[in-house]
Amino acid sequence: MRRAFRFAHRARRGRIALAAAATALGLAVSVPTLSWAHAVVFPRQSTTGAYEKYVLRVPNEKAVATTRVELFFPKDVRVTSFADVPGWQLEVVTDSAKAITAAIWTGTLPPERFVEFPFVAVNPKIDATLTWPAYQTYADGERVEWSGPEGSKRPASVTKIGAAAAAEGSDGGYGRWVPWAAVALSLVSLGLAIRKPVARPAT
Repeated sequence: MRRAFRFAHRARRGRIALAAAATALGLAVSVPTLSWAHAVVFPRQSTTGAYEKYVLRVPNEKAVATTRVELFFPKDVRVTSFADVPGWQLEVVTDSAKAITAAIWTGTLPPERFVEFPFVAVNPKIDATLTWPAYQTYADGERVEWSGPEGSKRPASVTKIGAAAAAEGSDGGYGRWVPWAAVALSLVSLGLAIRKPVARPAT
């Protein structure tokens, strides 16, 4: 009976270790999703030559209101139109050739809220990486620059343009939930592993 108990104890420890590893893996998978908590342009992938509807999403993580948002467009895209956003005024910036180079929205975004600014742009006809520098100004005068390289403290949002992007991004948005599902499943596994086993009658 002691041998059976030791075997069950070792098996339980093995299940706990396996579940803990699964939990760590799930959290690791979810990191890219959690890290995008600032000014981001969606989608993150698009198709060459497409007329794409993009959305700049800006959350307010400070204790004071956001009053101004600026977005500078990559030279490889041609912006054609904007959607009206209630409560926000839009200023469109153009160059000498009348090409749209930037957009400036002014309004009030209270703390713990987010706002989305939709626009349509024509993608380049070749594979490219689009970088979207954004600037967020608060009521206290602070201006935060989301313009750094990937991996920095305040990175600019990036969109990958390619012929294969349509197939990779045709999941209807389900891909963004995969990391959360991984975390949930791993936590369930951990709970099942540490649950006290039911004692079996001695034979």
